[in-house]
Amino acid sequence: RTQPKPSESDQTMSSNKEDSKWLNFLFGGSSGMMATCIVQPIDLVKTRMQLSGEGGTAAAHRGPLSAVSNIVRQEGALRLYTGLSAALLRQATYTTTRLGVYSTLMQTLQTEDGAPLPFYKKAFAGMAAGGIGAVVGNPAEVALVRMTADGRLPAAERRNYTNGLNAVARIAREEGVLTLWRGTSPTVARAMALNCTQLASYSQVKQWMLTTPYFVDGILCHFAASLVSGFLSTVVSLPIDMAKTRLQNMNQMSCGNMPYKGMMDVWGKTVAQEGFFSLWKGFTPYFFRLAPHTILTFLFVEQMNTLYNKFSGHDRSSSL
Repeated sequence: RTQPKPSESDQTMSSNKEDSKWLNFLFGGSSGMMATCIVQPIDLVKTRMQLSGEGGTAAAHRGPLSAVSNIVRQEGALRLYTGLSAALLRQATYTTTRLGVYSTLMQTLQTEDGAPLPFYKKAFAGMAAGGIGAVVGNPAEVALVRMTADGRLPAAERRNYTNGLNAVARIAREEGVLTLWRGTSPTVARAMALNCTQLASYSQVKQWMLTTPYFVDGILCHFAASLVSGFLSTVVSLPIDMAKTRLQNMNQMSCGNMPYKGMMDVWGKTVAQEGFFSLWKGFTPYFFRLAPHTILTFLFVEQMNTLYNKFSGHDRSSSL
């Protein structure tokens, strides 16, 4: 007995679902790269502040404005964009993966009646997406940290990478391929905490806002939900980010040992030498980097979905 052939409408729906999966990755990576082009100077300032005062030495910067002033005066204004190529490479790997996986998981977990997912499922999707994205993006993360930190070193000690791909290639050649995954543990921990907070809180806050009479599913709603998400993400992920930065930037000491054994060692030494709240060192530039990046990324990806629907004639709803 022959099986009935799928109807044209069934084939179209199946095709749209396949399109939707790869578009999750395309829109996610593209939105992250566009946002990075705007906020890269803030990321550089954040990294410099996290490394300032390391080991109990005198802090090089009193605050974010002091850091900007010192960098521009000593290195030139264009140095604020140092590491942009590595940052774009990171977005092309990390953000493409995390937003693509998150949107795909949200679509997979969605029930047939279309009811909003409970928060714990959104949190699970965010953590899984963050962890997978962090492993994929760690080589670019190492390159980014080193390129943005290079200008603070004496000229003789600078690595002088020419771009993100050059940094990845030289690190693999000079220090071994596994060095590209140095700091993977705190990178994955930060990504899981960040994405669980950022993606799940954005989805949850947006869902709540749309139940009120004050918001419709548009730019204002997306902006407000992104702002809340950015603040919560900063508080949760900054101590892990600080540990990640120091682990990925560390060099071997004259005695032959490394300064830190792992994330817990970074935290212990930082608290002992610099105080408990040093775990949130660089909070202001981190927030003013993460919040705009969160806002811009979500705005870009939501608008890409809107434009795709408008010009393709499809009805592809956002999975965020």
